[in-house]
Amino acid sequence: MKYKLVLAFMLVALLGTVNSMPAFSASPVQIAVNGETVTFPDAIPFVEPGTDRTMVPARFLAEALGLSVKWNEQSKQVTLKKNDTTILLSIGQNHALVNGKSVALDAPAMIRNGRTMVPLRFIGEALGAGITWDAERNLVNVTTHFQQGTWIWDATLIQTEPDKILAFASENQVTSLYLQFDKSVPSSYYEQFIRQAKEKQIEVEALAGRPQWALPEYQGQIRTFISWVKAFNESVEPEAQFAGLHFDIEPYLLPEWKTNQQQVALQWMDNMRLIEREAKASSMKLTLDVPFWLPMVKVPGSSYSFSAWLLEKADTLVIMDYRNTALGRDGIVANANAILREAHTLKKKVIIAVETAPNSEGDFTSFYELSTGAMESELQIAREQLSSFSSFAGFAVHDYTSWAELAKKSERPR
Repeated sequence: MKYKLVLAFMLVALLGTVNSMPAFSASPVQIAVNGETVTFPDAIPFVEPGTDRTMVPARFLAEALGLSVKWNEQSKQVTLKKNDTTILLSIGQNHALVNGKSVALDAPAMIRNGRTMVPLRFIGEALGAGITWDAERNLVNVTTHFQQGTWIWDATLIQTEPDKILAFASENQVTSLYLQFDKSVPSSYYEQFIRQAKEKQIEVEALAGRPQWALPEYQGQIRTFISWVKAFNESVEPEAQFAGLHFDIEPYLLPEWKTNQQQVALQWMDNMRLIEREAKASSMKLTLDVPFWLPMVKVPGSSYSFSAWLLEKADTLVIMDYRNTALGRDGIVANANAILREAHTLKKKVIIAVETAPNSEGDFTSFYELSTGAMESELQIAREQLSSFSSFAGFAVHDYTSWAELAKKSERPR
């Protein structure tokens, strides 16, 4: 499947059925989007008896989700539009036109009390949202504020192909770019790129780090990086500022980790305290990349997990959950569970990352040999399982270059 069409199917989320939810009663159903109850003044959502299809007014739900809606009385058609995607739905027909292409629906729209009612389904998987059912309140909770991130390790790309990057990001619903700090790239390129990204509702985080940054002798490099980002943000308008600091420090790749893990862990903690202080002083959010197995590592001298300790210091952890299957004992969901639970307790956020580049640890760690369609399917399964965690904030794909190449390969005839 081409990522270019994903948004289209997101919008078609309004046109499916909720056959995966528990059977609802025939009484009116409430809808809450991102914690805010949606008011339906003259057409109340309901569940069709015998079908378990939750029917909702297209206009009010669509507007709550940021879509524009137009109704054509003569043709009995409703048009849903967002950005460059347009959906045309005809009353009584079991298909919609998405940018002129026919997409099959499980059930047709209907008119009730003068309002176009559509079956609610696939919102979670299509809009990157989660759907949960509160039986006591007869309430469907829709959460759409999930993130989609990717890393850009080669900052010179914002000089050579900024439009290409942002087009790809928009087509793939990317909300956050983790952009490597590179002194050789003039600040003006960062300023222009971030400004253009924000125009597309994409945040840019300043990315840096190396395994050695866990060691005390590298604190100077850490300070230099943070000082550069702080000075940059102070020199530009808010719409061109980095959204936060993003660190990828992986000290377990150092030889010292194998010979003296406790000492390296203590030094890592010292450097993280420095990073935390500097981030708070600059009022920037702090994001850290961590491996999924980090809960097994304990803070020296205690039974407290290192991942929980890092969660206390950061706003968000990105779990490098490099597996290409959602389910199973060693799947994406199982591996993310421990940190998600810790983050829930600590009221922090977690992003789950998958790999698209070749990985020496085995084919099961990457989607490199598969396709973007396979990745979408597995992430959708994972989303369904993970959206019940209040700490789950979305997904990230490592990295931009390999992801874009995988998308190209997936489009080629086999």
